[in-house]
Amino acid sequence: MNEIPDNDTNRPDLNRAEPDDSSSESTSDSVAVDDGDSLAELNKQDQQGGSSSFDSKSFLSRLTRRPGIYQMYNSSGEILYVGKAKNLKNRVSSYFRSTGLNIKTQALVSRIADIQVTVTNSETEALLLEQNLIKTNRPPYNILLRDDKSYPYIFVSTEQQYPAVRFHRGAKRQKGRYFGPFPSSGAVRDSLAIMQKVFRIRQCEESFFKNRSRPCLQYQIKRCSGPCVGIPTPEAYQADIRHAMMFLEGKNNTIMDELAEQMDQASQALNFEDAAIYRDQISSLQQVQEQQHVSGQSGDADVIGCAQQSGAVCMHMLFVRGGRIIGSKVYHPKFSIEETPEELLAAFIAQWYLGSGREIPPLLITAAEATDREVLEAALSERSGRKVTLVHKVRSDKSGWQKLAQTNAEQNLQSHLASKQNIYNRYLALQDVLQLDTIPQRMECFDISHSSGEATVASCVVFDRNGPLKSDYRHFNIEGITGGDDYAAMHQALTRRYTRLKKGEGKLPDILLIDGGKGQVTQAVEVLAELQIDEVLIVGVAKGSDRKAGLETLIMGDSGAEVALRADSPALHLIQYIRDEAHRFAITGHRARRGKARRKSSLEGIPGVGPKRRRELLKHFGSVQSIETASIEEIGKVSTISRKIAEDIYATLHPDP
Repeated sequence: MNEIPDNDTNRPDLNRAEPDDSSSESTSDSVAVDDGDSLAELNKQDQQGGSSSFDSKSFLSRLTRRPGIYQMYNSSGEILYVGKAKNLKNRVSSYFRSTGLNIKTQALVSRIADIQVTVTNSETEALLLEQNLIKTNRPPYNILLRDDKSYPYIFVSTEQQYPAVRFHRGAKRQKGRYFGPFPSSGAVRDSLAIMQKVFRIRQCEESFFKNRSRPCLQYQIKRCSGPCVGIPTPEAYQADIRHAMMFLEGKNNTIMDELAEQMDQASQALNFEDAAIYRDQISSLQQVQEQQHVSGQSGDADVIGCAQQSGAVCMHMLFVRGGRIIGSKVYHPKFSIEETPEELLAAFIAQWYLGSGREIPPLLITAAEATDREVLEAALSERSGRKVTLVHKVRSDKSGWQKLAQTNAEQNLQSHLASKQNIYNRYLALQDVLQLDTIPQRMECFDISHSSGEATVASCVVFDRNGPLKSDYRHFNIEGITGGDDYAAMHQALTRRYTRLKKGEGKLPDILLIDGGKGQVTQAVEVLAELQIDEVLIVGVAKGSDRKAGLETLIMGDSGAEVALRADSPALHLIQYIRDEAHRFAITGHRARRGKARRKSSLEGIPGVGPKRRRELLKHFGSVQSIETASIEEIGKVSTISRKIAEDIYATLHPDP
């Protein structure tokens, strides 16, 4: 098989996911390590000098089984990857087994010239050390996050007579209360705007506040009560501050109960102006509740959705504070080794919370169960100083948050994959891989879908330089072939499609992708040869032996040569994206056709049997099954059915064998 590299010769785009730590014990000989060995002695014992050819057998033969972290280096002394293990010997040995490694891990192992090990007292300690090293060294094969900024907070200067409520980011040096963290500055400013409107709390700086002789414009537009000139009493203003802080704590219902009571008291005292103010505050809070989807539950949680497709990953985080969603953020981390959502979630959570000073909520809700969940919980609990729980099986409102985060992750991933810049870069890589003179302008991909030969449908999806061109997508209902014959189905679909294009009913593509192996590619070559179309490049996309993404083989239609691309190749990611879209579109068409066929009555299509006679037959017999078991004489007893029509019905329902 020919190996063609893509145009990116730099180090791969990273990620963090290690081989399974729970695998069976390594068969390599090991040096026994007494429990009494000191960490310093073990760490000194396990250092391995770098060399261009790494001697894994010698290294593993004396590697400890204690927990710790390992750092992999290339021949230039640059760090490639940092990992943690509860059993260093088992974990590191798994990188050097002869079979079962995915392509990404093989790429990492091929670059290793040195491994250095640090033994720790526990796996939790190893996880914390691992994240510190990732943050400091940013190894290319670990998951990397670009957003290292601290979260914004809302600061209330409670030490003052007339406290201010302001935006805050950074160290918490001022005396007062801090509310947050919020997912973005926009979420903070939205909350500040609500409080300014509802509670009329000042947000000005101290220099501005202390030098006012008359109220500012905020007072004129009813966004501030004018504490700078002493219009509200300190007691009245403190009451508004207390309500504002209750709002930030998610206690909206309690606030509204208090305001309703104050409104009644003001009304009874004939103080209708104050009563109207309380009424407006209650109305505003009710509107806020509707807009922010306040749930019946309380508490703080981060909800993490994870979507993965065509070499890209999207993490969507929902931030729940005081029982309400206060915002969200989307991340597209670079990754290289992780494959499953469980591995990706574990790597993302570890770096997001342990590799930074971010505040950790007591509850993390994930789309799937993160790998090493217990270890993550222990490390997060140790870092936050309170118990932290990771869950993926949830009910009620929490289930709604989980579904919302996952839906957003999937939608954002699709948008990311379809972005013009992302698509263009992948087209450039494909041009280089296929050694084309120009960038492809148009590509088509075909796939076949059926259920054991039933309702066979072929799909054709079209991509141009901007991504999917859905207006040109086509379905082909396949007829007149042996059920399950994918070669014949592909031949028919291609013939129908390219006969029309040959007649000028559409544009010919630069590249024709076929989801399948050499048999399907042969059909494409034959069809285009019959139609005398020689300007289209045919490329088959054959799945690997275990049908995993990243193990596909390209089959060149002109020569039949097999080409393998690196798993992190942008060109391969583009081909996977188009292939997956063709597969999705084929399944959609097949399911629609199958559903329509199964809803169709066996009485339909019989000459002389229209809707009225079908109703009479069903009314007389009760079901189609009873009609199928009836004789010609019994069918003829229906008032609207003649002898001739009864014979036709019987013949249709009982075809000759």
